[in-house]
Amino acid sequence: MSIRARGPRAPIAAGLVTLAGATLIACGTSTDPIGPTLPSTAESPQISAGAATQLCDMMRAEIGNWQQQGTTVARVSFNGTVHNWALRNGAVNAAITRNREVIDTVTTENCPDVRDQAIAAFGTDDLASALAGF
Repeated sequence: MSIRARGPRAPIAAGLVTLAGATLIACGTSTDPIGPTLPSTAESPQISAGAATQLCDMMRAEIGNWQQQGTTVARVSFNGTVHNWALRNGAVNAAITRNREVIDTVTTENCPDVRDQAIAAFGTDDLASALAGF
């Protein structure tokens, strides 16, 4: 598909389109860190028994939806669920960012059936792999 601009402003429009495209490409290929780097060996956040139960209940309520949505949409929905849960429980989002595996640990200990169903719906080996926004 080609876009042909006509009129006296055609060169300006073409230049702006080229500049915008180059900017997007440059932004998408940067390997520089965007924000502060996080330590790779961070401690696991403390998750209370009540918070663990709440996470399991929130996930259990969504399993049917995730199974119907397909893996990509289900993962996005799962991320939303975990963010919502983390905000309800002392905003532990930053701690989960440093140790996504804690979600697997908590669900393995408190609701392995829900964890297994979620992993099957996401098409991943673990829940940490399905967390994109953390």
